[in-house]
Amino acid sequence: MTIPTLTTERLLLKPLVAEDAVQIQKLYPRWEIVRYMVSSVPWPYPDNGAENYVNNVALPDMAKGIAWFWSIRRRDMPDELMGIICLYDVEDNNRGFWLAPEFQGHGYMREASIAATDYWFNTLNKPVLRAPNAAANSRSRRISDSSGMRLIRTEKKAYVSGMLDSELWEITREEWNARQVS
Repeated sequence: MTIPTLTTERLLLKPLVAEDAVQIQKLYPRWEIVRYMVSSVPWPYPDNGAENYVNNVALPDMAKGIAWFWSIRRRDMPDELMGIICLYDVEDNNRGFWLAPEFQGHGYMREASIAATDYWFNTLNKPVLRAPNAAANSRSRRISDSSGMRLIRTEKKAYVSGMLDSELWEITREEWNARQVS
């Protein structure tokens, strides 16, 4: 299945390509971004970290049909990558994202998340979406909460910044679609 470009009022979500690693490498290795990422993310972030991740994890998983990655860009600045959003067909971890701090606080991730979640349910036809996040990551929590997800579990998990309380949020296709109609 070819991954399409998704468009929103202000954004283009373009399928991830190898060339995106250059911009990711410039934006991603910042403590404000990586501190709430899973502990498998290397820190300090290596000079080839983005290239390694894109070429050896993201693109192969996309080719296997178990992941869908998009670069997040403004429609009026389509060459400038702001962050990444992905969907994964793995248990209890179906959506992840990051956005460079200079783009946060403008509703971009909420907009990208709505587009990706709708793709999960209404293109991929998945029955449930589960998204984990560090409990201390209030921005991620607000996106899950405001999109109608409910907190179903808390536990301790290893993040780049150490062992933290972690939350698992969930919404079903029926719940999602009922919210989109209203």
